[in-house]
Amino acid sequence: MARNPRLFVSFDFDRDRVLRDLSSGRLALPGSPLRSGRLVNEGSRARAELGSEAERRINRCDFVLVMVKPETYRAPGVLKEGAIARRLGKLVGQMIGYKDSSPRRVENAGRLYRWNWENLKKLLPRVQ
Repeated sequence: MARNPRLFVSFDFDRDRVLRDLSSGRLALPGSPLRSGRLVNEGSRARAELGSEAERRINRCDFVLVMVKPETYRAPGVLKEGAIARRLGKLVGQMIGYKDSSPRRVENAGRLYRWNWENLKKLLPRVQ
């Protein structure tokens, strides 16, 4: 049996920390494509930690999930986390954080999906 993938959830720390909590809660619900519904949320941190600490956290994960809202495409922390993930060879994908939102995709962060289990399942099998 494959292990549960470790996820780093990237989000706009300065503008939308609630999105991190919301995505973590969703991923822990029954029906989640994560085995046992368990999420290892390494999560974004304050801008001050965007150096070696962010690299260490991303390196420990299998997949970087970017939670996107309208202004995320230009969030400095998200852009830096995406660059770190690509440099480390991590898989990256992005999901729209709010159902009534039509945000721009974050450049170089993978395909943009609407949030639902089926779309998450399309992303996760690549790392299991």
